Amino acid sequence: MVGAGGLGCPAALYLAASGVGRLTLADPDQVDLTNLQRQILYRTESVGRPKVEAAKAALHAMNPEVTVRALQKRLENADLAALVDGADVVLDCSDNFATRHALNRACVAAGKPLVSGAAIRFDAQVAVFDFRHPGAPCYACLYPEAGETEELQCSQMGVFAPLAGVVGALQAMEAVKLLAAAGGTLNGRLLLVDARIPEWRSVRVNRDPACTVCGPVPASR
Repeated sequence: MVGAGGLGCPAALYLAASGVGRLTLADPDQVDLTNLQRQILYRTESVGRPKVEAAKAALHAMNPEVTVRALQKRLENADLAALVDGADVVLDCSDNFATRHALNRACVAAGKPLVSGAAIRFDAQVAVFDFRHPGAPCYACLYPEAGETEELQCSQMGVFAPLAGVVGALQAMEAVKLLAAAGGTLNGRLLLVDARIPEWRSVRVNRDPACTVCGPVPASR
């Protein structure tokens, strides 16, 4: 799991509660008072502590049998590739496109399923990119790395707190189904949520034959 914020907190809680035995949490930040509105693993006394350490303590208090590896750093290059290669499922709970694209490249190279989530203001999305299936799209098929997608972050734009919990829970749900090979997943689909109405929409995402990451000659290989 990359990101122990508004999405990572509920996702980690449900994964640990569901009995996932090993979790690796990576996040370079410390808990800030403004985080408590939506990052439900933390309490007032957590302010100032590294997020991953506070999250590890909270998860162990709920399920002492889960093994939590806490990495207080931004994952890059060889570190990211090694961790992705050793994981069964990767959850992208980050808040910036640079990290999302780096995770996507690593998952494509390792052939590991990626569960992606994002939430801003009243809008959110969840998708699964399962590279174990031939022809599956990747995150860059949806948002090309060379694109001009506007970067929006919760710290600047705000997010409806319960919506972050919904998205994190959905990411955990998809991850557990992938781990247990149970039911269908969102592979190849983008689930869009508008919390103001509320309305849910599902959009098919096709593989881009010209994608620079998962196309015929991926840039990451």
